[in-house]
Amino acid sequence: TYNELWAEAQVELSRLLVEELPEEPILPQKDRAAFFQTVAMLYVRYLQVFRQLEKVYDQVVHPQKRRLVLHTLEGVMGRILELKNEMVDKELCEYHYMDDVLHDLKLTPADLEIAIPHYFLSERSKDNRERTVTKSMSQDEAIRIIQVAERARQGRLRAALNEASRRLSKIPMAEEPKPSDMDRAAVRIQKFWRGYVERKKAKAVRIEDMTFLGMTPHPKYQAPCEAIITADANETAIRNKQREHEDDYQKAVTEIANHLLEVEGQDIANNMKEQIRQWFLECNLTGVFPDFPDDDEGGSAILFAEKDYEEEEEEGLVMLPSAFLADLETCNKTFVFWETRTESRNFNQRHEVELIKEEKRVDIESEIRVKVDEQMRQELADWRLAVEKDFNYLGTTLRQNDIEPMPSLADVRQLISLYGILPLSHVVHEKAPLTKAILLVGPAGVGKKMLVHAICQETGATLFDLSPFNIAGKYPGKSGLAMMLHLVFKVARLMQPSVIWIGGAEKMFYKKVPKEERAIEPKRLKKDLPKSLKLIKEEDRVLIIGTCRDPINTDIKSLCKMYTKVILIPRPDYGSRYLWKHLIEKHGGKITSALDLSSLTKISDGYTPGHMIQAIQQVITKRRILLQEKRPLTAIEFVAPLAKFSPVFQEEEEALKKWYAKTPLGKKRIKAAAEREEKLQAQAKAKGPAKKGKK
Repeated sequence: TYNELWAEAQVELSRLLVEELPEEPILPQKDRAAFFQTVAMLYVRYLQVFRQLEKVYDQVVHPQKRRLVLHTLEGVMGRILELKNEMVDKELCEYHYMDDVLHDLKLTPADLEIAIPHYFLSERSKDNRERTVTKSMSQDEAIRIIQVAERARQGRLRAALNEASRRLSKIPMAEEPKPSDMDRAAVRIQKFWRGYVERKKAKAVRIEDMTFLGMTPHPKYQAPCEAIITADANETAIRNKQREHEDDYQKAVTEIANHLLEVEGQDIANNMKEQIRQWFLECNLTGVFPDFPDDDEGGSAILFAEKDYEEEEEEGLVMLPSAFLADLETCNKTFVFWETRTESRNFNQRHEVELIKEEKRVDIESEIRVKVDEQMRQELADWRLAVEKDFNYLGTTLRQNDIEPMPSLADVRQLISLYGILPLSHVVHEKAPLTKAILLVGPAGVGKKMLVHAICQETGATLFDLSPFNIAGKYPGKSGLAMMLHLVFKVARLMQPSVIWIGGAEKMFYKKVPKEERAIEPKRLKKDLPKSLKLIKEEDRVLIIGTCRDPINTDIKSLCKMYTKVILIPRPDYGSRYLWKHLIEKHGGKITSALDLSSLTKISDGYTPGHMIQAIQQVITKRRILLQEKRPLTAIEFVAPLAKFSPVFQEEEEALKKWYAKTPLGKKRIKAAAEREEKLQAQAKAKGPAKKGKK
């Protein structure tokens, strides 16, 4: 089943590569809308391939197939990120509306969801297991550590005994207790005992309430059913088989590589030397020996690689060069081996020896080439001495009518997946566009903090909290602040992938600090944190995420200089507010015909998911759940609790949109729109006199 799914994904990937890597260069497009349509179509198609390959990699047990699928999967993820950046650069907006593309491809909005690969967390747990492996030590070292610990224990014990003896020497002889003292002691003992009993009862009641609200599972449902046990057993068997086959594969790779190096190594080196000497002779016909390429440039390998011809640049819109298409093309060619391979005799899905030999020959050639190049550089120098003596749906329609639509929460989730989750993958991070810091801007209660935790959950990232309220009073002084940032970024690199969260990010860039917040020193990190941000290198999977609810009174220039990606999170639209159904069911409510969800969704315009949860918690109590059979839930019950909260008004949302227009990306978009308007006006004026002449 999964081999067939892999084949389907590869067929679609082959079509995409033919379109993106044609034999003749692609001409620039003049029409911006047509160019965006092309990029959006590629983006959606790559996304479907990504979803299929992720399923295949999670279930296939053959070690070599898994490697090829993973390589292809990471290449597709990287290409998705490149196309996303392409759309942002050309449309000058983080959010895009591809309803027309979905219609053309006969897909649904659910097909645009980014499926977080399961192997992200499995790799994270594997890294943790490797970190916990203890290092072996000699017997003498172990004895020395035990002796040091025992001496310290004895010292602490002697100090405690000395302190106790000093106290006893100062205490007078105890007198016989009086009856009144005994009564007070009995009352005190009773007081503490009753408090203990009451706390124990309260804890039992709290556990019962949490079980009733669905926050903890009921004891009778904690034992998994037979189907779940079977599914878990199958999943465990697959994972164990994957690890077993991977271990066998690694052993075979080492053995085969050593054998090839011993048997074929000398012949490979001699062939390389002859090829390079021939190049020396051909170049010397011009009268001058060539410069030998450095190892950083690829060494002698670049001399015999196929060179792409360069075309003159034409005015128009073209896509930026891709770092992933070459890898995808290589993976696509390798897939032919498996497509034509009959595996009826390989029922256990063990590794293929011949394929290992082909792959290791490439690695061995690279290893040998370094040594050969070193020898040939010296030989070239000798030749020079002898001869010469010296010498780099609706959104589309609205934008077509110059109306900028507000993004939905689904659009926000897409951006979080593209900017926050996929780039934290090890291989994708190496070649994908580097994003060091993201700023989430939106009203209170829209789920900014939840998105930060979602990124950590999906990627297995380590979370560091540098919010002003969290670091207030910690590591005081300039030296203390420098030490704190040094420790945080050092541990973040060691425990990568890592997320450094800054709640209330606007406080760091206040123009004027409010009196009530001066005690926490909100601008404490303003100078040092951007400097630390520059120290994050391309290989560091460390992401800084700031959450901000009121950016209007901040220094926008400094804020946007630190956060290269600004994601505006709006108040929920009608489709996003249909979340009522999920939240009510989660809290134990039952959806019936008496509950008009459509009306409830409509009247809750302006309210955030945080408001919805609080209203539901007030309505769906333990007693109300018991009464649902006789008196079903109705929409009117949620109106009164919801009305107690202040909604996010249209004015607040418009103020955020105006602020976003002042960001670098917003300014570019406004400038591009103005240039298009001037161009249209100039074209209209040019046509005007011609029409009058005809009349």
